[in-house]
Amino acid sequence: MTRYICILILSLFMSAVPSYASDTADGSEQGKINPKEIIFEHLGDGYGWEVPFNHHKRIPLPIIVFGSDGLHIFSSARVTDGQVYKDGDATFLISKDEASGNRGKLVEIVNGKEERPLDISITKNVCALFIAVIFVASLLLWLARHHKASGFKAPRKGLGAIEALVTFIYDGVIKSTLHDKARKFAPYLLTVFFFILGMNLLGLIVVFPGGANLTGNIAVTLVLAILTFLVTNIWGTKHYWKEIFWPDVPMWLKFPLPIMPVIEIFGMFTKPAALTVRLFANMMGGHMIVLVLTLLIFIFAAVNPVAGGATTVVSVLFSIFMLLIDVLVSFIQAYVFTMLSTIFIALAQQHEEHKKEEKKEEKEEAQAGQPAVAQPAAVR
Repeated sequence: MTRYICILILSLFMSAVPSYASDTADGSEQGKINPKEIIFEHLGDGYGWEVPFNHHKRIPLPIIVFGSDGLHIFSSARVTDGQVYKDGDATFLISKDEASGNRGKLVEIVNGKEERPLDISITKNVCALFIAVIFVASLLLWLARHHKASGFKAPRKGLGAIEALVTFIYDGVIKSTLHDKARKFAPYLLTVFFFILGMNLLGLIVVFPGGANLTGNIAVTLVLAILTFLVTNIWGTKHYWKEIFWPDVPMWLKFPLPIMPVIEIFGMFTKPAALTVRLFANMMGGHMIVLVLTLLIFIFAAVNPVAGGATTVVSVLFSIFMLLIDVLVSFIQAYVFTMLSTIFIALAQQHEEHKKEEKKEEKEEAQAGQPAVAQPAAVR
């Protein structure tokens, strides 16, 4: 199986060479490779889906904007290649102005100036989100249908692997941490795990419907972290909120200066921030390394054909290695996000009696660990 995967990846890299080579055949400035532009184009969002191994062609997606004169719906093919599209009295184009911060965004020309309309277009990332939702829902509904038809009979092959993942996450993470509250929060936590894993794996596929770097988009990871933040705090117990606004610490740390309450409130927001950055940075870094290794082939080939040939072998081997590592990282990051979300939710589910029991257990352990005190001779 590994041999076939390696052959497939090698063929993908070799197929990419003619496309970039044709771009640079004339030696003109327009045909030269711009590594920065290529990296950010592949890692960022867009109004079309790139055709594999052809840098200039895209699968068009619908653009939906509210311009100065109302709603406009048209295909992204009308503006993809730098064209100016007129729809009634409105004029739209993809901005190339880096100074305005609108580069790569759809803008409307109003009185000779570029202005951003209200944009709710189906971009590449939005389309990829829909695909990820359909992909994950299809797999889990497939598993549900199997158990509905076969009862508790264990599934086989791919379906068995999905059930093994469900059991692993539920028994090993959710149930062992939340205990009696596991069934209440399991639907959300399992959905988060499989959704992140699905997005990670689809992002590693070169051809459509893969290739979108969803979890490498900080907006996507931020929304996932905010969902965990809301679940944690909306279903938090009274004891959880008491520990935030009036924690069990010496009075001088709470009044007159609310030092500990401020720290606890600040900690509420650092948790989703950590979830956001952890997932975003790890997945973005993996994609960027593979892209940089691939671009090294064409950069060295432009300098010296011999150096380009040697770099091709090294870059392809390292890229295959990094892609295989990214498959493992995709699972690890989904697991870590789910595990941390479970821990945050569990901390918000503590009650007063649980706190008292924990203190009692700590006191008994401390007493059990103390050496026996020698009694006076008169007492003996």
